[in-house]
Amino acid sequence: MAEREHPAAVKVPLFSAARERVGEIEVAGAVFGRTGDKSILHEAVKMQMANRRSGTASTKTRGFIAGGGKKPWRQKGTGRARAGSIRSPLWRHGGTIFGPQPRDYSYKMPKQAWRRALCLALSDRAANGKLVVAQSLELAEPKTKAAKAMLEALGLKHALIVLGEGEETFFRAARNLAAHKVLSLAGLNVYDVLNYDEVLMSEPVARAIEARLVREAR
Repeated sequence: MAEREHPAAVKVPLFSAARERVGEIEVAGAVFGRTGDKSILHEAVKMQMANRRSGTASTKTRGFIAGGGKKPWRQKGTGRARAGSIRSPLWRHGGTIFGPQPRDYSYKMPKQAWRRALCLALSDRAANGKLVVAQSLELAEPKTKAAKAMLEALGLKHALIVLGEGEETFFRAARNLAAHKVLSLAGLNVYDVLNYDEVLMSEPVARAIEARLVREAR
C-alpha cells in the first residue's frame, strides 16, 4: 500500500506538571502526523524481538558425548545389527541429529523503513491522545516518591518516559517505578512506544525527536 500524504505540521497539546493544558506546540507532521500502511510496525517489532533472542539453545551431537570410542561388538557373527558406537543417535543416551546449536537471530531492516515505523508509532500515540508533552520534567532532587507524584498528577498509569539532556534527575527518580519505563532519547524505539499506553516527554525532547527524524522521514 502506498503511503498517504501527511500534513506539514500538527498541533500537540502542551501540559504543565499538574496536567493543566497551558497551550499547544506545532511539530512536524512527517514525524508526529504520519499515516500509511502500519504493517511496517509489525516488521519493526519482529526485528526487535529477534534481536533480543539469546540464541543459546544447544544440543550435543555424538562428537560431544563422552564414551563410545570402542566398537561395542564385532562387525559380523553375533546376529546383532552392525554398530560402531554406543553414542550413535539411534541409541539411548546417544547424540542428537540436527539439534539446535548456538546462533545469532539478529538482523537489520533498512534504516529508512525503521525511521518510518518509529514515526508511525509516535503519530499513532499523538492521534489517539496518548502522547503527553510536558513543559518540563524537572525535579528538585532524585526522589522516586516525587517522580511518582508527578506521574500521578499527569494521569499516567503505564507510560514510556523519554528523557533528554539535563533530565538525569528525573531519570534517577523514576527508573525504579515498575509501572513505567524510563528511556533515553537515543534509545527511543518502536517496540517500547507501542508497548506502553502513554508516551511522556518534555517539550525539548519533542523538539529533539523532531530534529532527528524530520529529515530522514521525508
